[in-house]
Amino acid sequence: MHNKVNKLTWAVAIAAAAFASQVNAGGYQINEQSVSGQGYGHAGRSSNVNDATIVFGNPAGMSFLDRAQVTAGGTYLNVNSDIDNASATRNGAPIEGTTEGDMVPGTLVPFAFYAQPVNERLAFGFGVYAPFGSKTDYEDGFLGRNLGNYTELTVMSAQPTVSYRFNDQWAIGAGITYNRVDGELHRQVPHALGGEVDSRVEGDDEAWGYNLGIMYQPVPETTFGLTYRSKVSYTLEGDFRATANDNTLGNPPPFGIGAGQGDVVAQDDNASLDLTTPETVNFSVTQEMSDNLKLMAGVSWTRWSRFNEILVTGGDGDTITREPQDYSNAWAFAVGGEYQLNPQWVLRSGVTIDNTPTSDQFRSARIPSDDRRIFSVGAGWSPTDDLTLDFAYSYLTERRTHVDQERTDELIDNVPGVTSTYSADYKNEAHGFGAQLTYRF
Repeated sequence: MHNKVNKLTWAVAIAAAAFASQVNAGGYQINEQSVSGQGYGHAGRSSNVNDATIVFGNPAGMSFLDRAQVTAGGTYLNVNSDIDNASATRNGAPIEGTTEGDMVPGTLVPFAFYAQPVNERLAFGFGVYAPFGSKTDYEDGFLGRNLGNYTELTVMSAQPTVSYRFNDQWAIGAGITYNRVDGELHRQVPHALGGEVDSRVEGDDEAWGYNLGIMYQPVPETTFGLTYRSKVSYTLEGDFRATANDNTLGNPPPFGIGAGQGDVVAQDDNASLDLTTPETVNFSVTQEMSDNLKLMAGVSWTRWSRFNEILVTGGDGDTITREPQDYSNAWAFAVGGEYQLNPQWVLRSGVTIDNTPTSDQFRSARIPSDDRRIFSVGAGWSPTDDLTLDFAYSYLTERRTHVDQERTDELIDNVPGVTSTYSADYKNEAHGFGAQLTYRF
């Protein structure tokens, strides 16, 4: 008999991985690849050339740099969540638990980029950064633990890049991305005979993608930029382990609880799942209003509509679960500015509106996210022509959102399923503190 714990575990795994892969097209698609850009809300991501982080923002922009440079830094994210009006049931009966909130640990998101102009037209570059990632870690007694209590997913990318400038107006760029994904999911699966089964899964994969960019400067004061980042398709292979964590199932837990009912606990197995992170398009314009002031505006689009269901297959290739998700394409909009106070100091600010692709019907306790508003300020200090230190602060606030989940688990044969529900209101906010160093050769 195919172990149902394995199937349920991997159904949770693919759902969390897919949700986690959205940390900024509304959700949790990571946006922290430039602190100088963070200061103006990434409004000029594809059009404003400040430093080597343009390798990510728009590879075409490398050919607008006047000399080789390296930029490295990171943003520390501090996320706070308030949970209200929470309730949970198991087969209709209320269960006990806590809702402390603040389930997202503080996280540093690092990056590093290098850009090397070869001549007036050709440039090469390389970058290492995190385009996607998420972590939620609820307390052990979390009320919604039967739906999911731990989620961690990280994608790291390495990107070699080339840019060519045709003339004073046009440039193109392209990069190949090598991407590695790692994920870990936990859930306390309720058992019909009483107690819970601690279900854990880990998986990883590697895959390739690409970036394309165009930059157009009709006059020296105006720059348009367009960037395309491809989808990346993964097939995660991993392991799972499920063990009973309640004395009602015995300690140590037995195999084959109930005559002829199959193995339930202390079980190891493997399975696979397909995960595709969607393509994105960013367009922005940078306008120099005077020798000291630049204004920027940008828009991003993410093709989340390709993610309309969760499909998990077992080791023997059979379908384990098929769940609708009903994602919608997501848009984000940003405006910002940069003011050169004096030769050493530049000041920045920006506002971003970031819409979620999720629907109320399928929102998860693992990633209880909704539409965002992000307010940013920043500054750059250049004590010499070769060195610049950039700092930024962002405040993110989300619209109050509601999670209402229901799930039925059938762990073993001849035992009725257990239906778990979890309902709560979430209010999330985050603070981002960024710093980076640029050195020019």
